[in-house]
Amino acid sequence: MNKPVNIDQLEVGFDIPAAIGTDEAEIQTPSLVLDLDALERNIKKMGDYAKAHGMRHRVHGKMHKSVDVAKLQVELGGACGVCCQKVSEAEVFARGGIKDVLVSNQVRDPAKIDRLARMPKLGARTICCVDDIDNVADLSEAAQRHGTQIECLVEIDCGAGRCGVTTTPEVIAIAKAIDAAPGLKFSGIQAYQGAMQHMDLYEDRKAKIDVAVAQVKDAVDGLAAEGLECDIVGGGGTGSYYFESTSGVYNELQCGSYAFMDADYGRILDQDGNRIDRGEWENAFFILTSVMSHAKADKAIVDAGLKAQSVDSGLPVIFGRTDVEYVKCSDEHGVVADPDGALKVNDKLRLVPGHCDPTANVHDWYVGVRNGKVETLWPVSARGKAY
Repeated sequence: MNKPVNIDQLEVGFDIPAAIGTDEAEIQTPSLVLDLDALERNIKKMGDYAKAHGMRHRVHGKMHKSVDVAKLQVELGGACGVCCQKVSEAEVFARGGIKDVLVSNQVRDPAKIDRLARMPKLGARTICCVDDIDNVADLSEAAQRHGTQIECLVEIDCGAGRCGVTTTPEVIAIAKAIDAAPGLKFSGIQAYQGAMQHMDLYEDRKAKIDVAVAQVKDAVDGLAAEGLECDIVGGGGTGSYYFESTSGVYNELQCGSYAFMDADYGRILDQDGNRIDRGEWENAFFILTSVMSHAKADKAIVDAGLKAQSVDSGLPVIFGRTDVEYVKCSDEHGVVADPDGALKVNDKLRLVPGHCDPTANVHDWYVGVRNGKVETLWPVSARGKAY
């Protein structure tokens, strides 16, 4: 999906799920539908927030895997660029014209390091994370070999328990090694507290991020004492961005799911105890599904099963309805409880998936809808770019 595609030459129902200009009711299912008005409002709202708080916003490309959505986030939301998790994913965005790309992960395999070192030749500022001093020499050698520069962030494990170092002396030692290495540039700190993003209670999330902020501030102060300044102190997600933006130490947000929203994120509560999908953010991302059978009086069977979504964060929620409920799924079927027999064959439902990121990754296309009409088709550009 990296090469330009002439949509007019593609066949609806085989290559693509819809034709531009058709009614939403004519979209082939199951497929991904974007409510363009809601998407644009979400993007602008986060962009305005970041600007008002003096923050850069580097949007998370792993969420949507779409060059088109990323460009909208740059143009409408003022995003400075994207962060990705894999080199091939990052390369899709760089090839697509995004000029500032962070691989917010470690790059250790020699072939991947080589590709990373070539990315600046695509016109993109290229950044990666480091949590092991032994990684520095390999990155430096590749950058020198290709005559490019790789910028590096030292990753801090501030609570997620995955990658990253945990002490300020470790941060300083790696930063000094980066700073001294030809072809590399020390650019700051990566400190994303991913483990707390989906904690329901605002107070619980705040308690976790307070620990992270203290840890990051200590590292930033320690680096400054060594004459090493941080251009980037990055982190912050949809469940925590208001904490990082008022911390006095972070300067770059890395929110992703805010643009689409999913059922799992929607359940978390804001400072006033309200669900964040009830005002803070809008649902803009749906699986459109059709009723394919109603042989049983009290349940409808739809065509969106496991192969159309990820259920790692729970089953999808049927948008805008309380009379029917998605209760079970298998590979190609979804079971919808319909006690009053409200649905009939070929009725369409919008599902809010439990987890937007892996759901997007099992589809080829986004169907952008406005006022009940298909306005655009966007490829899921980085689908399958997992290496």
